[in-house]
Amino acid sequence: MDYSEVIEFVKKTASENNRSEQYPFRNSYDHTMRVYRWAIRLQAKLGGDLDVVVLAALLHDIGWEADRPSNEVSAEVAVEYMDSIGVNPEIIVKVGEIIMMCPDKDCEKDLSLECRIVMDADLLDEVGAVGIMKDCMTTALDGDASYKKAYYRVKEFYRQYKPLVRCCKTETARTEYSKRMQLIENYIYQLEKEIF
Repeated sequence: MDYSEVIEFVKKTASENNRSEQYPFRNSYDHTMRVYRWAIRLQAKLGGDLDVVVLAALLHDIGWEADRPSNEVSAEVAVEYMDSIGVNPEIIVKVGEIIMMCPDKDCEKDLSLECRIVMDADLLDEVGAVGIMKDCMTTALDGDASYKKAYYRVKEFYRQYKPLVRCCKTETARTEYSKRMQLIENYIYQLEKEIF
């Protein structure tokens, strides 16, 4: 399957869906592309149906309405789009189910390998170096910025997100998540030495 058409659809739809972005450097298209790249890496190591993984990763955040859960809207938009381009109905069902499950990181159900891969790819986004950048840029845009404020934001992110390693559905993602948490821990330690 040629994914370039799907990527163009995602880019166009993400720019048109009127999702309110609090910070201009964060947008659903960039997030989706990072999830897509991680999903491909995980699938290469773990297996599973590549088309299901790629389509679910690319379309998992495609829909948005202010008054509805984004996974429901995204599943509807994704199913309609995949049907319009002639995707196999069995793949459409699998992708729709993955999109519906994606936000439920604490889910303990018996999930398909493809679903676990996409959920892990989504969880890995903005954890690690990208998370540090996000926290620093957010601090700068919030006004009255300082290195110490950025430090405290990164430290709080670390405190909140370190336990979420339990939400990883595959050992490969758990290993990567732990590496990223270690990177943040090392960054915090170094920053403490430099600013306090």
